[in-house]
Amino acid sequence: MDDEQKKIEEQDELMINGAYQHLLDTYSKSRHRQKVDLITKAFNFAKQAHKGVRRLSGEPYIMHPIAVAQIACEEVGLGSTSICAALLHDVVEDTDYTVEDIENIFGAKVAQIVDGLTKISGGIFGEQASAQAENFKKLLLTMSDDIRVILIKICDRLHNMRTLASQPANKKYKIAGETLYIYAPLANRLGLNKIKTELEDLSFKYEHPDEYASIENKLKSTQESRHELFDQFTRPIEEALNKMGIKYTIKERIKSPYSIWNKMQNKHVTFEEIYDILAVRIIFSPKQREDEINECFNIYVAISQIYKSHPDRLRDWLNHPKANGYQALHVTLMSKQGRWIEVQIRSDRMDEIAEQGFAAHWKYKEGGEIEFTEDEGELNEWLHTIKEILDDPQPDAMDFLDAIKLNLFASEIFVFTPKGEIKTMPAGCTALDFAFSIHTFLGSHCIGAKVNHKLVPLSHKLQSGDQVEILTSKSQHVQASWINFVSTAKAKAKIQAIMRRNGRNKQRDGEDAFKSFLSAHGVDYTVEIADQIAAFHDIYKREDFFQAIGDKTILLSDKDIDEIHIGNKKETASKGWRKFVPFLGNKKKNAAMLEEAERKELFTVPDKFNRKKPIYITDDNINQYKFMNCCHPIPGDDILGFIDSKKQIEIHKRNCPVAAKLKTSFGNRILDAKWSMGRTLFFDATIEITGIDRIGLLNEVTQVISREMNVNIHRVFINCDDDIFSGKFELRVHDREDIKVIVDNLKKIEGLQEVNQVI
Repeated sequence: MDDEQKKIEEQDELMINGAYQHLLDTYSKSRHRQKVDLITKAFNFAKQAHKGVRRLSGEPYIMHPIAVAQIACEEVGLGSTSICAALLHDVVEDTDYTVEDIENIFGAKVAQIVDGLTKISGGIFGEQASAQAENFKKLLLTMSDDIRVILIKICDRLHNMRTLASQPANKKYKIAGETLYIYAPLANRLGLNKIKTELEDLSFKYEHPDEYASIENKLKSTQESRHELFDQFTRPIEEALNKMGIKYTIKERIKSPYSIWNKMQNKHVTFEEIYDILAVRIIFSPKQREDEINECFNIYVAISQIYKSHPDRLRDWLNHPKANGYQALHVTLMSKQGRWIEVQIRSDRMDEIAEQGFAAHWKYKEGGEIEFTEDEGELNEWLHTIKEILDDPQPDAMDFLDAIKLNLFASEIFVFTPKGEIKTMPAGCTALDFAFSIHTFLGSHCIGAKVNHKLVPLSHKLQSGDQVEILTSKSQHVQASWINFVSTAKAKAKIQAIMRRNGRNKQRDGEDAFKSFLSAHGVDYTVEIADQIAAFHDIYKREDFFQAIGDKTILLSDKDIDEIHIGNKKETASKGWRKFVPFLGNKKKNAAMLEEAERKELFTVPDKFNRKKPIYITDDNINQYKFMNCCHPIPGDDILGFIDSKKQIEIHKRNCPVAAKLKTSFGNRILDAKWSMGRTLFFDATIEITGIDRIGLLNEVTQVISREMNVNIHRVFINCDDDIFSGKFELRVHDREDIKVIVDNLKKIEGLQEVNQVI
């Protein structure tokens, strides 16, 4: 046994030293100042600290920090300070060492980054908030001082995603959901395009394994025809560029599985109907660096003489780079095979920034501080906005994540001030968003705006190229309705902060009034009673409930006291079980089954419940779970369970927007859920169709659904306008497979242009 143990230790040592040597080799080839001694010191310290600990996959724990450091060095291009912090990032969290120990041995900068990467106990949000949102907030707080914190966290997340296979299913959904909701957009915002794509694909792979495998197989089977199209399309382009004497490479860019699936979901199309799977990338070395933008346009002129370009699909990211530093010229050309193909033209410098983000051109001072160049002005502005969101005291965990998301996802437009200065704003923003982006005072007192010298209201949506002048009045104050039409994180955060400040007095009045009301009826005040009565009035935040009492929009009465006495016997949160009762012709039998279903109580999660094991939904126990209206899951959907505040289990689709927030904020309450259903129960589904109207079309549609499929049509809505036919069919189906077969059969009907299932 000792010999066996010794052999394992020797193998581990070989593996660890091999991985570390690979890290040193990568670092020595980089453009950073060589500080091998410092990195070796951090490696030896981390190796000793994690000695004897293994990951779930079975490998020594130190392999994880080495892998994170490798990604930071090789794929993000960071230097010695970041590599040291990556090697040490789990030491404080998982061992007895403190941040002070790290500071004494490795200096203040490494310690600050390690501290930012260490999960926290205790709260910024308060008792009700989730630990996940807390940790993310701490990460952003530290990030606004040193961006390397978030970069290393992204590297850490990438390695965790690459090794996610060893985790139980509920952990996979939590980590994958969090990655898709927060870390992929963060990577995108920091210009880490390659990492963003990999994070999205890995999240998709673990949340929807069947769809991922299906798209991968289809990409492989169509590879040959794509290569042929690429060769035929690029041959004349290569001849033209050779004549111009340009040094270049042409690459084939294939749409990622996640992007393909996203398009299939959003546009309701099949894999075969997606035409932009292939794109072409021209990367050239400019003859003179300062002339690279002109060279991009010269290449565009040359290739548009070979192929006709699409007039509405020219994207100039050269003169107006994206906020994450991305620069390129995108054009869409019609190939000889009759297919639109996007061509991206960029220099080798632009290509490096597109793949590695700002890290590709960061410079470091002697003290290891990041020295931002002018190119990072947009990034600084973004960090400043995040800092403002963080400065706002105690926002709700979900609202906070939404506010950050607004900043991460928005695509950009360019707007001009009256003096001609250019400002980058998110697409879909309003004049009021613009006012808040300049100054909080301007936003708070905004009464309207002049866009291109024409008077417009606060809610007017801005377009790229608009010149905007903000009009203010001292008598104007922030209105609650403003929150409904602003779209930027900064404007929402400021309006909410001002409204909260104004509402606190009303809340206090409301709380006092509620307590007095209870006291007058001999009921002692508790938080649970406040929440119960708030829910009774369809309000799910205690603060909003108190404010409504303070505003006198809610008047308390004897009905509230009756509700307290009834207690929790009456379940109001979900009446979704009604739709799971078999649909029978016999009304009496239906009524009897409804009564029986009503008697069945919802399952309550006990204290010693094994959250790693999946829950199985069967015909017998389906009434014990809450099926949520946000996504209407039915058998065949990829689903998960969520333990709510009443310890009851909600069922959501895995790609449901509400579930995305729950995975990110309350990941420890996520459960793996699976269907184990017979084909006895019916579920509601809605299908929409549009097409060219003709005699007999409706008859053919109903025949496909009712006769061929033997599916009950519950309700039909038909509309015909200028020979365009549209219809909505509410059906009763057994599962997702029924819907797929119906949609496929309907698509075969002549004249039907679109067939979609409505969520």
